[in-house]
Amino acid sequence: MGVTNWAGNITFSTAQLHTPESLDELRTLVAGSTQVRVLGSGHSFNTIADVDGPGGTLLSLARFPSSVEVDTAARTVRVGGGVRYAELARLVHGHGLALPNLASLPHISVAGSVATGTHGSGNANHPLSSAMGAVELVTADGSSLVMRRGDAGFDGAVVSLGALGVVTALTLDLEPEFEVSQHVFTDLPLAGLDFEAVSSAAYSVSLFTDWRESRFTQAWFKRRSDGPALDVPGVSSAAAATEHLHPVPGMPAVNCTPQLGAPGPWHERLPHFRAEFTPSSGAELQSEYLLPRSDALAALRELDSVRTALAPVLQICEVRTVAADTQWLSPAQGRDTVAFHFTWVPDTAVVLPVVALVEERLSPFAPRPHWGKVFGVPPTELPARYPHLGDFAALADRLDPAGTFRNAFVRGCLAGFSRPGA
Repeated sequence: MGVTNWAGNITFSTAQLHTPESLDELRTLVAGSTQVRVLGSGHSFNTIADVDGPGGTLLSLARFPSSVEVDTAARTVRVGGGVRYAELARLVHGHGLALPNLASLPHISVAGSVATGTHGSGNANHPLSSAMGAVELVTADGSSLVMRRGDAGFDGAVVSLGALGVVTALTLDLEPEFEVSQHVFTDLPLAGLDFEAVSSAAYSVSLFTDWRESRFTQAWFKRRSDGPALDVPGVSSAAAATEHLHPVPGMPAVNCTPQLGAPGPWHERLPHFRAEFTPSSGAELQSEYLLPRSDALAALRELDSVRTALAPVLQICEVRTVAADTQWLSPAQGRDTVAFHFTWVPDTAVVLPVVALVEERLSPFAPRPHWGKVFGVPPTELPARYPHLGDFAALADRLDPAGTFRNAFVRGCLAGFSRPGA
């Protein structure tokens, strides 16, 4: 049986997964390979992590030293490339410190998450990649390279699509620990929605809809205990939840983080799902598109106009906001962003036509696809949506001139920029 991603919709082109257990072993493996791709926690839904054929080297850092070194004075943490956010969060919290934000799922690897532009939610919260102060790589010849914030090219080195080298460690900024309380409301209508007011009502806000009606089935507000009181304008017609809820209607809430306003540590509230549980078995596909926050209402109206096509193949759609950042390939680069995330049924044949419909409806807003999700945006349109794509291609050519870390997916994304054969 071949190696698959978490969702099982991708079977990788080689059945051999290399798992180096030391830096020396990793260097030898990379230096002796003509193509290398790294599989993180497997939560990508396209071929971004695949090799071009059975001769490629697919590797995992699951057995690599999972070091986590907290510097309490500098408020930073250096973390090994295979470490997952759940593990990192617990260790950081034990030192009285915190990450500013987390994604909805804490089971994903730190290196893989930031390489694809993964984010949490909050009008003032940047993507996860913005917390990175340094990245350590093993490059194609097996040597080590450290790039730090402020270095030339650093803004291309974190959200890197795995195209620069194997990330062996990252250094992240921290802040003092804080508590969060989570409040959930149900049945928030789209009619008359003041999106800016609702999205700014708490530290982190997530809006969920199954698109069966013109409304959000749930609105999750995560309030920092050291921040302003919860102020939720425009939800007078919504009802405060009286029991714990799962974002997908009908699913049991046992795997979800505590709600009903009970305060708790940041890492037990900012994700939607508990670290000690696996939220699902991968029976889903995912897509996500990020566009200017100022276009949120117009985009919602476009999606609402085709909701009868969306609903039959959709498990849930989540709408979040992300603050602008400077990472070249970040979907939030240079603009405050609204993100539309779709969790589809696990049926590629019925999902792809609906993905095309979503892309058509959102096209006036220049949506940027999440690099690790299912999308059909052609490579010819990517340079207009990611204006620093050419800068990134030049960086990849400089650090990896032979294209060791590029595969068909990456070459397609960089088409028109990279040298032939790279």
